[in-house]
Amino acid sequence: MLYGYTRTSTKDKQDDDLQRRALTDAGVAKARLYSDQVSGSQAAKTRSGWAALDVQLRAGDELVVWRIDRIGRSMIDVVTTVKNLGDRGVSVRSLSDGIDPSTREGRLMLNLMATFAEYERELIQERVRAGVNAAKARGVRIGRPAPDPEKVARNLRTVQHLIDSEGLGVVEAAKTVGWSKATYYRHRSTSSGKLA
Repeated sequence: MLYGYTRTSTKDKQDDDLQRRALTDAGVAKARLYSDQVSGSQAAKTRSGWAALDVQLRAGDELVVWRIDRIGRSMIDVVTTVKNLGDRGVSVRSLSDGIDPSTREGRLMLNLMATFAEYERELIQERVRAGVNAAKARGVRIGRPAPDPEKVARNLRTVQHLIDSEGLGVVEAAKTVGWSKATYYRHRSTSSGKLA
């Protein structure tokens, strides 16, 4: 069965008439057209139109898009989404790009895209590492800030009071100060059990 998907950007206030016409001309029934008008920065799986389409797709179905970039927010997202669909037996055809995984050329294009997506992923990781290292060199502390010792001591006293005087369990008492049971025990052990 043929399904179609269109995506337009909220930022540009585009409409999807061009995409819809191309998909219906390719044989997609209007009832099987799904669309989103969202930012391309949203991953495919978080879009309502895509989610509605995704539950309909079965092995043997074909998803037709106007351009392959309508599927995802980045090359990585597109390749991952197309691969996941392929693993489920759903083929993808892009009209403008000429990407059709059932052909040699289409598979070549997808493999090239996968290679570039992997390259993009490695570049992103490299930039993140470089940014973290530069921040550390400037003295920026990475990770959660250290807890305020006075606030920890006050919370420990509160939780202990609720346990001893009010008869609350550890879970309920810890919740009153926004802690989990594990957080309470961790702070209690680092304070050597002394409540200041």
